[in-house]
Amino acid sequence: MSENKKSCQGIPSRLGRVGGQAVMEGVMMKSKTQYTTAVRTPDGNIIRDTHPVTSIKDKVKLFRLPIIRGVVNFVEMLKLSMSTLTFSAEAIGFEEEEESKFEKWLTKTFGASLMNIVTAVGMVLGVILAVCLFMWLPALISGFVGGFIPETASEGAMLEGFVKIGIFVLYVWAVSFMPDIRTTFRYHGAEHKSIFCYEKGLDLTVENVKAQKRLHPRCGTSFMIVMMIIGIIISMFITWDNMLMRVLLKVVTLPLVMGLGYEFLMYAGKHDNMLIRALSAPGLWLQKITTQEPDDKQIEVAIVALKSALSDEFPEESVFENIELPVKNEEPTDGTAE
Repeated sequence: MSENKKSCQGIPSRLGRVGGQAVMEGVMMKSKTQYTTAVRTPDGNIIRDTHPVTSIKDKVKLFRLPIIRGVVNFVEMLKLSMSTLTFSAEAIGFEEEEESKFEKWLTKTFGASLMNIVTAVGMVLGVILAVCLFMWLPALISGFVGGFIPETASEGAMLEGFVKIGIFVLYVWAVSFMPDIRTTFRYHGAEHKSIFCYEKGLDLTVENVKAQKRLHPRCGTSFMIVMMIIGIIISMFITWDNMLMRVLLKVVTLPLVMGLGYEFLMYAGKHDNMLIRALSAPGLWLQKITTQEPDDKQIEVAIVALKSALSDEFPEESVFENIELPVKNEEPTDGTAE
């Protein structure tokens, strides 16, 4: 392999060694042993929160098997995302809106337990809304079209899948106009650029990071698109005409879709050929919305998070000595593996 091609693909030993996500005014980076959430506070400083990380896959051999490890990774990443988003919200001083008079009356009259029930109901309704929007609505539209244009089961599954992708893309595009979401998308770009810089073996400077691409094949955005495409293929074998049965079967097959999507992204992140580029293209196209070009300060935050997550490679004293970086460490918690 030529030196130029190596520089484009990255150093093999570094590929997949660190991953991350954007949070509110910051970036979370995770290695095999720990993760760090770095946030730019309103006063301009960067604070970070570092924790050891242990995946259940390290304890249970079964969970390291292909497909299964993808499902486990998804659940662990969901848990980690909630934790890091909570830290970032607290770091920037985000406060919950003041309770309405009705909410205060409910709490005073029925106690905090009722409010907990209301919160739980709200979460359930959110899940139901997601199922209706991304499963029931596409099936309904496909069935409606099928009433006018005769179609086979496979054609109906393909139509339903493309409708689902269309709804998802439209949703992402619509929320991208919200100022807070656009800022998060810029941190998302900083995360990708800094990982590319690290994987190529370049010095982690603002200038080097800025020069990198912002579209990364292992991104969660690509994962969602890959899952939808795999879902289309699997749906071609679900031939039940009953809409409720079709939706239920799709929910049941979600773990398989997650697992296959994870395996593809891990493979795509370490290989570069014409087939991989073609299959990765839809996810990369969507990243043109979910990532934006970051400024220098946002890149600094991503570099801090990356170096802190890889403290074995980057001694702590080398991480931006000119700014205060208080670290909050706690007992080891379950986390995720790449």
